[in-house]
Amino acid sequence: MAYLISVNVGALVPTDHSDVDLTGIDKRPVDGPVAIGVPGPRGSVETGVAGDLVGDTRHHGGPDQAVYAYAREDLDKWSAELGRELAGGVFGENLSTSGLDVTGARIGERWLIGDEVVLEVSAPRIPCRTFAGWLGERGWIKTFTQRAIPGAYLRVITPGAVRAGDEIRVVHTPAHDVTIGLAFRALTIEPELLPRLVVATALPERTREKVLGRL
Repeated sequence: MAYLISVNVGALVPTDHSDVDLTGIDKRPVDGPVAIGVPGPRGSVETGVAGDLVGDTRHHGGPDQAVYAYAREDLDKWSAELGRELAGGVFGENLSTSGLDVTGARIGERWLIGDEVVLEVSAPRIPCRTFAGWLGERGWIKTFTQRAIPGAYLRVITPGAVRAGDEIRVVHTPAHDVTIGLAFRALTIEPELLPRLVVATALPERTREKVLGRL
């Protein structure tokens, strides 16, 4: 069974690793039910997770990046490689999952979490300088990109509340084969894969425009 290990939120804290002065990447698990809803447009400081904030609103946030999920299994791989413990939320993820193939999730796939919340897989996370600075690992952007296990951004289809322990069920799977992992590789180190992304109509509009422009 796939389920939520934790729901993580972050307040804004100072950073020296971005063009803006604040970041919400320092996310910590919270107890009890957490409201999930559709955030405002790109530029809003609130994400789709109650209590969670975005510092760099030019590149993060908005309905297509309402929620960010990362698999505990993938965090464990990084923990072994880096030789350090990695707590839930350390990658800036809102949802730490177990038993769910996040990298293999298809763009447009929908997850039912608990009894009411439905989220739709929209795009892979692309690493940035803030992420690298936060982790403090030399060459982190290159290392993260080469491994191609980026985690998934999700948009909110049905709002509600979630909490640690909630079951996650895949309730819709698109007919195409464009996964989070494939989309990430196409957008970063394997541009020859870009033509395959065209069928993934649930990609964010700005991403689709970028893909079509590069083609």
